[in-house]
Amino acid sequence: MPEPANLRFLRLLVTVLTGVMIAGVILIIALIVIRFRDPGPQLPEELSLPAGVEAQAVTFGTGWVAVVTGDNRILIFDRVTGRMTQEVELTDR
Repeated sequence: MPEPANLRFLRLLVTVLTGVMIAGVILIIALIVIRFRDPGPQLPEELSLPAGVEAQAVTFGTGWVAVVTGDNRILIFDRVTGRMTQEVELTDR
């Protein structure tokens, strides 16, 4: 007995959906692997804070690293040498 046309069409749709889902899962896994392979920003090898200073946050820019300290200062360091280039005092408004 021949297969009805609607059943053939439904079987084709299920096969296509299965292929699309497999391709989607492979794509998501590939994107996750690519994303986690990136080591992210790197701190300079010789970055030392002044004595008694505690870091609260760190942010990276092009060529510099900023460290927010517990005593309301932002210390800007050269990203290559690790030498402090600027100090910004934060004040309460």
